[in-house]
Amino acid sequence: MATLLSSLPTNLLFNVNIFRLDFFVRVDYAVEAISKAIYERMFKWIVTRINKSLDQSKRQGSSFIGILDIAGFEIFQLNSFEQLCINYTNEKLQQLFNHTMFVLEQEEYRRENIDWEFMDFGLDLQPTIDLIEKQMGILSLLYEECWFPKATDRTYVDKLINARAQHPKFGKPNYKAPADFSIIHYAGKVEYSAEQWLMKNMDPLNDNVVALLQTSNDTFTREIWKDAEVVGLSATDPNDATQSLKANIKKGMFRTVGQLYKEQLTKLMGTLKNTNPNFVRCILPNHHKKAGVIHSPLVLEQLRCNGVLEGIRIYRNGFPDRILFQEFRQRYELLCPNVIPKGFMDGKAASQKMIKEFELHDNLYRIGLTKIFFRSGVLGHLEEERAVVV
Repeated sequence: MATLLSSLPTNLLFNVNIFRLDFFVRVDYAVEAISKAIYERMFKWIVTRINKSLDQSKRQGSSFIGILDIAGFEIFQLNSFEQLCINYTNEKLQQLFNHTMFVLEQEEYRRENIDWEFMDFGLDLQPTIDLIEKQMGILSLLYEECWFPKATDRTYVDKLINARAQHPKFGKPNYKAPADFSIIHYAGKVEYSAEQWLMKNMDPLNDNVVALLQTSNDTFTREIWKDAEVVGLSATDPNDATQSLKANIKKGMFRTVGQLYKEQLTKLMGTLKNTNPNFVRCILPNHHKKAGVIHSPLVLEQLRCNGVLEGIRIYRNGFPDRILFQEFRQRYELLCPNVIPKGFMDGKAASQKMIKEFELHDNLYRIGLTKIFFRSGVLGHLEEERAVVV
Protein backbone atom coordinates (compact mmCIF):
# COMPACT_ATOMS: atom_id res chain seq x y z
CA MET A 1 0.00 0.00 0.00
CA ALA A 2 2.84 2.38 0.85
CA THR A 3 4.40 1.74 -2.55
CA LEU A 4 1.06 2.35 -4.26
CA LEU A 5 0.50 5.64 -2.45
CA SER A 6 3.98 6.86 -3.25
CA SER A 7 3.47 6.05 -6.93
CA LEU A 8 0.44 8.29 -7.38
CA PRO A 9 1.92 11.82 -7.04
CA THR A 10 5.04 11.14 -9.13
CA ASN A 11 5.94 12.00 -12.70
CA LEU A 12 8.57 10.50 -14.95
CA LEU A 13 10.74 13.34 -16.21
CA PHE A 14 13.90 12.54 -18.19
CA ASN A 15 13.78 8.96 -16.84
CA VAL A 16 13.74 10.21 -13.24
CA ASN A 17 10.74 9.92 -10.91
CA ILE A 18 9.91 13.36 -9.54
CA PHE A 19 7.88 13.32 -6.31
CA ARG A 20 5.35 16.14 -6.17
CA LEU A 21 2.72 16.96 -3.56
CA ASP A 22 1.19 20.13 -4.98
CA PHE A 23 -1.14 18.62 -7.61
CA PHE A 24 -3.92 17.12 -5.51
CA VAL A 25 -6.39 17.35 -8.39
CA ARG A 26 -4.11 15.22 -10.56
CA VAL A 27 -3.78 12.62 -7.83
CA ASP A 28 -7.55 12.54 -7.48
CA TYR A 29 -7.89 11.93 -11.23
CA ALA A 30 -5.21 9.25 -11.04
CA VAL A 31 -7.09 7.41 -8.28
CA GLU A 32 -10.33 7.60 -10.27
CA ALA A 33 -8.56 6.40 -13.42
CA ILE A 34 -7.00 3.37 -11.73
CA SER A 35 -10.36 2.48 -10.14
CA LYS A 36 -12.09 2.53 -13.52
CA ALA A 37 -9.27 0.55 -15.11
CA ILE A 38 -9.42 -2.15 -12.42
CA TYR A 39 -13.19 -2.44 -12.81
CA GLU A 40 -12.89 -2.67 -16.60
CA ARG A 41 -10.22 -5.39 -16.47
CA MET A 42 -12.05 -7.45 -13.87
CA PHE A 43 -15.28 -7.20 -15.85
CA LYS A 44 -13.50 -8.27 -19.05
CA TRP A 45 -11.86 -11.19 -17.23
CA ILE A 46 -15.22 -12.40 -15.88
CA VAL A 47 -16.89 -12.17 -19.30
CA THR A 48 -13.99 -14.04 -20.92
CA ARG A 49 -14.23 -16.83 -18.35
CA ILE A 50 -17.99 -17.13 -18.84
CA ASN A 51 -17.64 -17.23 -22.63
CA LYS A 52 -14.97 -19.93 -22.42
CA SER A 53 -17.14 -22.09 -20.18
CA LEU A 54 -20.14 -21.70 -22.50
CA ASP A 55 -18.26 -22.17 -25.77
CA GLN A 56 -17.88 -25.90 -26.21
CA SER A 57 -17.35 -25.78 -29.97
CA LYS A 58 -13.99 -23.96 -29.81
CA ARG A 59 -14.65 -22.81 -33.36
CA GLN A 60 -13.81 -19.35 -34.59
CA GLY A 61 -16.68 -17.49 -36.17
CA SER A 62 -19.38 -19.82 -34.86
CA SER A 63 -22.91 -18.47 -34.50
CA PHE A 64 -23.87 -16.66 -31.34
CA ILE A 65 -26.80 -15.03 -29.59
CA GLY A 66 -25.80 -11.78 -27.91
CA ILE A 67 -27.52 -9.17 -25.77
CA LEU A 68 -26.32 -5.58 -25.92
CA ASP A 69 -27.46 -3.43 -23.02
CA ILE A 70 -26.21 0.15 -22.93
CA ALA A 71 -26.88 3.24 -20.87
CA GLY A 72 -29.80 5.29 -22.13
CA PHE A 73 -29.49 8.73 -23.66
CA GLU A 74 -28.32 11.24 -21.05
CA ILE A 75 -29.44 14.85 -20.89
CA PHE A 76 -28.51 16.64 -17.67
CA GLN A 77 -28.62 20.35 -16.97
CA LEU A 78 -24.94 20.43 -17.85
CA ASN A 79 -23.17 17.53 -19.56
CA SER A 80 -19.52 16.50 -19.76
CA PHE A 81 -17.22 14.17 -21.70
CA GLU A 82 -18.83 11.03 -20.25
CA GLN A 83 -22.27 12.09 -21.51
CA LEU A 84 -20.82 12.84 -24.95
CA CYS A 85 -19.46 9.28 -25.19
CA ILE A 86 -22.77 7.76 -24.06
CA ASN A 87 -24.83 9.93 -26.40
CA TYR A 88 -22.41 9.26 -29.28
CA THR A 89 -22.99 5.53 -28.76
CA ASN A 90 -26.75 6.04 -28.71
CA GLU A 91 -26.57 8.00 -31.96
CA LYS A 92 -24.71 5.12 -33.64
CA LEU A 93 -27.12 2.49 -32.33
CA GLN A 94 -30.16 4.56 -33.26
CA GLN A 95 -28.69 4.93 -36.75
CA LEU A 96 -28.39 1.13 -36.91
CA PHE A 97 -32.04 0.83 -35.82
CA ASN A 98 -33.14 3.33 -38.48
CA HIS A 99 -31.07 1.62 -41.17
CA THR A 100 -32.42 -1.82 -40.25
CA MET A 101 -36.05 -0.77 -39.90
CA PHE A 102 -36.41 1.73 -42.71
CA VAL A 103 -33.66 1.11 -45.27
CA LEU A 104 -32.82 -2.61 -45.24
CA GLU A 105 -36.50 -3.52 -44.88
CA GLN A 106 -37.44 -1.60 -48.00
CA GLU A 107 -34.35 -2.72 -49.90
CA GLU A 108 -35.41 -6.34 -49.39
CA TYR A 109 -38.79 -5.56 -50.95
CA ARG A 110 -36.98 -4.26 -54.02
CA ARG A 111 -34.63 -7.26 -54.21
CA GLU A 112 -37.61 -9.60 -54.10
CA ASN A 113 -39.53 -7.58 -56.73
CA ILE A 114 -42.27 -6.68 -54.28
CA ASP A 115 -44.40 -3.77 -55.46
CA TRP A 116 -43.50 -1.06 -52.95
CA GLU A 117 -43.19 2.71 -52.96
CA PHE A 118 -40.07 3.74 -51.03
CA MET A 119 -40.84 5.73 -47.87
CA ASP A 120 -38.33 8.32 -46.65
CA PHE A 121 -38.80 8.89 -42.93
CA GLY A 122 -36.14 11.61 -42.70
CA LEU A 123 -34.34 9.89 -39.82
CA ASP A 124 -30.75 10.02 -41.04
CA LEU A 125 -28.50 10.74 -38.05
CA GLN A 126 -25.24 10.81 -40.02
CA PRO A 127 -24.76 14.61 -39.79
CA THR A 128 -24.67 14.43 -35.98
CA ILE A 129 -22.39 11.38 -36.04
CA ASP A 130 -20.03 13.12 -38.47
CA LEU A 131 -19.93 16.19 -36.23
CA ILE A 132 -18.62 13.99 -33.42
CA GLU A 133 -16.31 11.53 -35.16
CA LYS A 134 -15.11 12.92 -38.50
CA GLN A 135 -12.09 15.11 -39.27
CA MET A 136 -12.34 18.54 -37.66
CA GLY A 137 -15.09 17.13 -35.49
CA ILE A 138 -15.43 17.13 -31.72
CA LEU A 139 -13.22 14.08 -31.02
CA SER A 140 -10.69 14.91 -33.73
CA LEU A 141 -10.11 18.44 -32.47
CA LEU A 142 -9.95 17.21 -28.89
CA TYR A 143 -7.21 14.75 -29.86
CA GLU A 144 -5.26 17.43 -31.71
CA GLU A 145 -5.48 19.81 -28.77
CA CYS A 146 -3.88 17.18 -26.54
CA TRP A 147 -0.70 17.57 -28.62
CA PHE A 148 -0.12 21.15 -27.59
CA PRO A 149 1.69 21.78 -24.28
CA LYS A 150 -0.09 25.09 -23.65
CA ALA A 151 -3.54 23.89 -24.65
CA THR A 152 -6.47 24.38 -22.30
CA ASP A 153 -10.14 23.50 -22.33
CA ARG A 154 -10.83 27.08 -23.43
CA THR A 155 -8.50 26.90 -26.44
CA TYR A 156 -10.18 23.63 -27.44
CA VAL A 157 -13.65 25.18 -27.29
CA ASP A 158 -12.50 28.20 -29.30
CA LYS A 159 -11.09 25.98 -32.06
CA LEU A 160 -14.23 23.84 -32.06
CA ILE A 161 -16.50 26.86 -32.42
CA ASN A 162 -14.33 28.31 -35.21
CA ALA A 163 -14.39 25.00 -37.09
CA ARG A 164 -18.00 23.96 -36.54
CA ALA A 165 -20.05 27.08 -35.83
CA GLN A 166 -21.97 26.70 -39.12
CA HIS A 167 -22.77 23.01 -38.69
CA PRO A 168 -26.56 22.48 -38.52
CA LYS A 169 -26.25 20.18 -35.49
CA PHE A 170 -23.83 22.40 -33.54
CA GLY A 171 -24.82 25.29 -31.33
CA LYS A 172 -23.05 28.13 -29.55
CA PRO A 173 -24.54 29.20 -26.22
CA ASN A 174 -24.96 32.84 -25.30
CA TYR A 175 -22.22 34.46 -23.27
CA LYS A 176 -24.14 34.03 -19.98
CA ALA A 177 -24.69 30.29 -20.38
CA PRO A 178 -22.53 27.87 -18.34
CA ALA A 179 -22.29 25.49 -21.31
CA ASP A 180 -19.50 25.78 -23.88
CA PHE A 181 -21.42 24.36 -26.84
CA SER A 182 -24.46 22.25 -27.68
CA ILE A 183 -25.29 19.37 -30.00
CA ILE A 184 -28.68 18.63 -31.51
CA HIS A 185 -29.00 14.88 -30.95
CA TYR A 186 -31.90 12.77 -32.17
CA ALA A 187 -33.33 12.87 -28.63
CA GLY A 188 -33.01 16.63 -28.31
CA LYS A 189 -30.59 19.47 -27.78
CA VAL A 190 -27.83 18.74 -25.25
CA GLU A 191 -25.57 21.38 -23.72
CA TYR A 192 -21.99 20.40 -22.90
CA SER A 193 -19.35 21.86 -20.65
CA ALA A 194 -15.79 21.17 -21.83
CA GLU A 195 -14.28 21.59 -18.37
CA GLN A 196 -11.49 19.02 -17.77
CA TRP A 197 -12.03 17.45 -21.21
CA LEU A 198 -8.34 17.49 -22.08
CA MET A 199 -7.53 15.82 -18.78
CA LYS A 200 -10.28 13.21 -19.19
CA ASN A 201 -9.33 12.51 -22.79
CA MET A 202 -5.70 11.85 -21.89
CA ASP A 203 -6.84 9.57 -19.03
CA PRO A 204 -4.39 10.06 -16.15
CA LEU A 205 -3.70 6.36 -15.67
CA ASN A 206 -0.35 6.59 -13.93
CA ASP A 207 2.27 4.33 -15.53
CA ASN A 208 4.06 3.96 -12.18
CA VAL A 209 0.93 2.39 -10.71
CA VAL A 210 0.47 0.18 -13.78
CA ALA A 211 4.05 -1.06 -13.46
CA LEU A 212 3.45 -1.72 -9.77
CA LEU A 213 0.33 -3.79 -10.48
CA GLN A 214 2.12 -5.74 -13.21
CA THR A 215 4.70 -6.88 -10.64
CA SER A 216 2.19 -7.57 -7.87
CA ASN A 217 2.63 -10.60 -5.61
CA ASP A 218 -0.99 -11.50 -6.33
CA THR A 219 -1.29 -13.85 -9.34
CA PHE A 220 -4.73 -12.60 -10.36
CA THR A 221 -3.64 -8.96 -10.30
CA ARG A 222 -0.63 -9.72 -12.51
CA GLU A 223 -2.87 -11.68 -14.88
CA ILE A 224 -5.37 -8.90 -15.56
CA TRP A 225 -2.64 -6.27 -15.93
CA LYS A 226 -0.09 -8.24 -17.95
CA ASP A 227 -1.07 -6.69 -21.30
CA ALA A 228 -1.68 -3.20 -19.92
CA GLU A 229 -0.77 -0.16 -21.91
CA VAL A 230 -1.00 3.38 -20.61
CA VAL A 231 -3.55 5.11 -22.81
CA GLY A 232 -2.69 8.74 -22.37
CA LEU A 233 0.14 10.63 -20.76
CA SER A 234 2.31 9.67 -17.84
CA ALA A 235 2.22 13.23 -16.61
CA THR A 236 -1.42 13.96 -15.91
CA ASP A 237 -1.23 17.65 -16.68
CA PRO A 238 -1.18 18.88 -20.30
CA ASN A 239 1.02 21.81 -19.35
CA ASP A 240 4.03 19.72 -18.32
CA ALA A 241 3.47 16.65 -20.45
CA THR A 242 5.41 17.59 -23.58
CA GLN A 243 8.29 15.15 -23.20
CA SER A 244 6.03 12.26 -22.28
CA LEU A 245 3.68 13.06 -25.14
CA LYS A 246 6.49 13.15 -27.71
CA ALA A 247 7.87 9.88 -26.40
CA ASN A 248 4.50 8.18 -26.60
CA ILE A 249 3.86 9.51 -30.11
CA LYS A 250 7.27 8.28 -31.23
CA LYS A 251 6.49 4.82 -29.87
CA GLY A 252 3.04 4.87 -31.49
CA MET A 253 1.44 4.51 -28.06
CA PHE A 254 -0.38 7.82 -27.72
CA ARG A 255 -4.04 6.95 -28.06
CA THR A 256 -6.51 9.01 -26.13
CA VAL A 257 -9.65 7.86 -24.38
CA GLY A 258 -11.71 9.33 -27.21
CA GLN A 259 -9.71 7.44 -29.82
CA LEU A 260 -9.97 4.13 -27.99
CA TYR A 261 -13.68 4.65 -27.42
CA LYS A 262 -14.23 5.37 -31.11
CA GLU A 263 -12.20 2.28 -32.12
CA GLN A 264 -14.15 0.03 -29.76
CA LEU A 265 -17.47 1.46 -30.92
CA THR A 266 -16.50 0.97 -34.58
CA LYS A 267 -15.64 -2.66 -33.85
CA LEU A 268 -18.94 -3.16 -32.02
CA MET A 269 -20.93 -1.65 -34.89
CA GLY A 270 -19.11 -3.92 -37.34
CA THR A 271 -20.19 -6.94 -35.32
CA LEU A 272 -23.79 -5.72 -35.05
CA LYS A 273 -24.05 -5.07 -38.79
CA ASN A 274 -23.15 -8.71 -39.45
CA THR A 275 -26.02 -9.97 -37.30
CA ASN A 276 -29.80 -10.09 -37.60
CA PRO A 277 -30.66 -7.63 -34.84
CA ASN A 278 -33.88 -7.32 -32.89
CA PHE A 279 -34.54 -4.21 -30.84
CA VAL A 280 -36.12 -3.71 -27.43
CA ARG A 281 -37.00 -0.08 -26.77
CA CYS A 282 -37.15 0.92 -23.11
CA ILE A 283 -39.46 3.86 -22.38
CA LEU A 284 -39.24 6.05 -19.29
CA PRO A 285 -42.84 6.56 -18.07
CA ASN A 286 -42.10 9.50 -15.75
CA HIS A 287 -39.25 11.43 -14.16
CA HIS A 288 -40.28 10.59 -10.59
CA LYS A 289 -39.54 6.84 -10.60
CA LYS A 290 -43.13 6.12 -9.55
CA ALA A 291 -44.91 2.91 -10.52
CA GLY A 292 -48.20 3.18 -12.40
CA VAL A 293 -47.65 6.81 -13.42
CA ILE A 294 -47.41 7.65 -17.11
CA HIS A 295 -46.55 11.14 -18.30
CA SER A 296 -48.03 11.01 -21.79
CA PRO A 297 -46.04 13.87 -23.41
CA LEU A 298 -42.78 12.34 -22.13
CA VAL A 299 -43.67 8.89 -23.47
CA LEU A 300 -44.82 10.25 -26.82
CA GLU A 301 -41.63 12.26 -27.25
CA GLN A 302 -39.51 9.15 -26.60
CA LEU A 303 -41.54 7.12 -29.09
CA ARG A 304 -41.04 9.85 -31.66
CA CYS A 305 -37.30 10.28 -31.04
CA ASN A 306 -36.60 6.54 -31.03
CA GLY A 307 -38.29 6.01 -34.38
CA VAL A 308 -40.92 3.74 -32.85
CA LEU A 309 -43.84 5.64 -34.40
CA GLU A 310 -42.26 5.42 -37.86
CA GLY A 311 -41.48 1.76 -37.21
CA ILE A 312 -45.14 1.10 -36.46
CA ARG A 313 -46.09 2.89 -39.65
CA ILE A 314 -43.84 0.80 -41.89
CA TYR A 315 -44.82 -2.33 -39.94
CA ARG A 316 -48.50 -1.58 -40.54
CA ASN A 317 -48.12 -0.70 -44.23
CA GLY A 318 -45.52 -3.33 -45.07
CA PHE A 319 -45.02 -7.08 -44.84
CA PRO A 320 -42.92 -7.64 -41.71
CA ASP A 321 -43.13 -11.45 -41.70
CA ARG A 322 -41.42 -13.45 -44.42
CA ILE A 323 -40.40 -17.06 -44.98
CA LEU A 324 -38.50 -18.97 -47.67
CA PHE A 325 -40.61 -21.05 -50.07
CA GLN A 326 -39.15 -24.40 -49.06
CA GLU A 327 -39.42 -23.63 -45.36
CA PHE A 328 -43.02 -22.50 -45.82
CA ARG A 329 -43.88 -25.76 -47.55
CA GLN A 330 -42.14 -27.94 -44.97
CA ARG A 331 -43.78 -26.21 -42.04
CA TYR A 332 -47.36 -25.72 -43.24
CA GLU A 333 -47.98 -28.44 -45.84
CA LEU A 334 -49.68 -30.52 -43.14
CA LEU A 335 -52.51 -27.95 -43.17
CA CYS A 336 -53.34 -28.90 -46.78
CA PRO A 337 -51.96 -32.47 -47.17
CA ASN A 338 -53.58 -33.33 -50.54
CA VAL A 339 -52.83 -30.14 -52.44
CA ILE A 340 -49.25 -30.73 -53.58
CA PRO A 341 -48.54 -33.87 -55.67
CA LYS A 342 -45.79 -36.26 -54.56
CA GLY A 343 -42.42 -35.45 -56.06
CA PHE A 344 -43.42 -31.86 -56.76
CA MET A 345 -40.16 -29.94 -56.25
CA ASP A 346 -40.87 -26.34 -57.28
CA GLY A 347 -40.92 -24.47 -53.97
CA LYS A 348 -42.48 -21.30 -55.32
CA ALA A 349 -45.26 -23.08 -57.20
CA ALA A 350 -45.93 -25.31 -54.17
CA SER A 351 -46.21 -22.26 -51.92
CA GLN A 352 -48.63 -20.61 -54.35
CA LYS A 353 -50.82 -23.73 -54.34
CA MET A 354 -50.85 -23.71 -50.54
CA ILE A 355 -51.70 -19.99 -50.39
CA LYS A 356 -54.62 -20.58 -52.72
CA GLU A 357 -55.84 -23.46 -50.55
CA PHE A 358 -55.63 -21.27 -47.43
CA GLU A 359 -57.88 -18.71 -49.20
CA LEU A 360 -55.79 -15.77 -48.05
CA HIS A 361 -56.85 -12.33 -49.29
CA ASP A 362 -54.49 -10.87 -51.91
CA ASN A 363 -53.73 -7.92 -49.64
CA LEU A 364 -52.35 -10.18 -46.89
CA TYR A 365 -49.29 -11.47 -48.76
CA ARG A 366 -46.82 -10.91 -51.57
CA ILE A 367 -44.90 -13.55 -53.53
CA GLY A 368 -41.23 -12.63 -53.93
CA LEU A 369 -38.38 -14.29 -55.81
CA THR A 370 -37.25 -16.56 -52.96
CA LYS A 371 -39.80 -16.07 -50.17
CA ILE A 372 -43.34 -15.10 -49.25
CA PHE A 373 -44.06 -11.85 -47.42
CA PHE A 374 -47.01 -11.56 -45.05
CA ARG A 375 -48.87 -8.83 -43.25
CA SER A 376 -48.53 -8.81 -39.49
CA GLY A 377 -50.45 -11.62 -37.82
CA VAL A 378 -50.86 -13.98 -40.80
CA LEU A 379 -48.00 -16.33 -39.90
CA GLY A 380 -49.13 -16.23 -36.28
CA HIS A 381 -52.55 -17.49 -37.36
CA LEU A 382 -50.98 -20.29 -39.43
CA GLU A 383 -48.88 -21.27 -36.41
CA GLU A 384 -52.03 -21.57 -34.30
CA GLU A 385 -53.65 -23.78 -36.96
CA ARG A 386 -50.51 -25.92 -37.12
CA ALA A 387 -50.44 -26.32 -33.34
CA VAL A 388 -53.98 -27.74 -33.44
CA VAL A 389 -53.02 -30.35 -36.05
CA VAL A 390 -49.74 -31.31 -34.40
